[in-house]
Amino acid sequence: MPGMDTFDALRDFLLSRRARLRPQDVGLPDHGVRRVRGLRREEVATLAAVSVEHYIRLERGQASRVSDAVLDAVAEALRLSPGECRYLRSLARPSSTGSGHEGSGGVRPSVQHILDSMAGTPAYLVGRGGSILAWNRLAAAVFADFGGIPAAQRTVGRLVFTDPRARWLYVDWEAKAREAVSYLRTETGKRPRDPELIREIDELAHHSEDFRRLWSEQHVLETTHSTVVVRCHPPHQRLEFSWEGLQLTSDPDEIVLVYTTTPGSPSAAALLEMFHASRGGR
Repeated sequence: MPGMDTFDALRDFLLSRRARLRPQDVGLPDHGVRRVRGLRREEVATLAAVSVEHYIRLERGQASRVSDAVLDAVAEALRLSPGECRYLRSLARPSSTGSGHEGSGGVRPSVQHILDSMAGTPAYLVGRGGSILAWNRLAAAVFADFGGIPAAQRTVGRLVFTDPRARWLYVDWEAKAREAVSYLRTETGKRPRDPELIREIDELAHHSEDFRRLWSEQHVLETTHSTVVVRCHPPHQRLEFSWEGLQLTSDPDEIVLVYTTTPGSPSAAALLEMFHASRGGR
């Protein structure tokens, strides 16, 4: 199972982060022939101003014996991004709570009402593990008939990697796939023992060579906003969206993705046409 054991996940992540750095990148001399790519353990320890034993302990997955100050120093030494820092901390201090994709209370009617009120803007609610919990009519018209997909299969990862339409829908499918994998890796850092998440990652790794390749890159989610270009039919055009992730509920694991177009653009006109079509031409 890729990345499910927290010891292995922590080790693999640290190995990948020091492998991408060269001594000259961090102001160190480059002496001698290197058997492996990137920084040596001793060099990371020197940069972090910690003992080699402390760093080796961390790389072996013994994070419970490493202080937060050491974690922060190692993160700085490895030039980790904010998203990577959060991932490192979640691997080192995994939560013992939270399992399953959906919250116990379901989606509140008021949340669904808010989504429906965004009638001219595609929007949907994503919960733990990438489960798509609620959506509005235009989101279903643009992205997928969510209501026709069984709840267990209605996740971001499965839709990107197992729905044949996804490769046509997303103009840059590779970028969308990398984003989905980065999100799932971030989720495993938060809940490494979540059985639903473990099952999904095992399934995707078994069936998709692309998933295995992207998973091995060790990318983590960096942002809650970006852009995406999708194809639509009708009116058989490309829609260029900017999307934002909004915290709409009290559950920190739930986020609403809202997709907007530039006013007056061809995408805005095509989206308006789709909006009217989704309402039966009214």
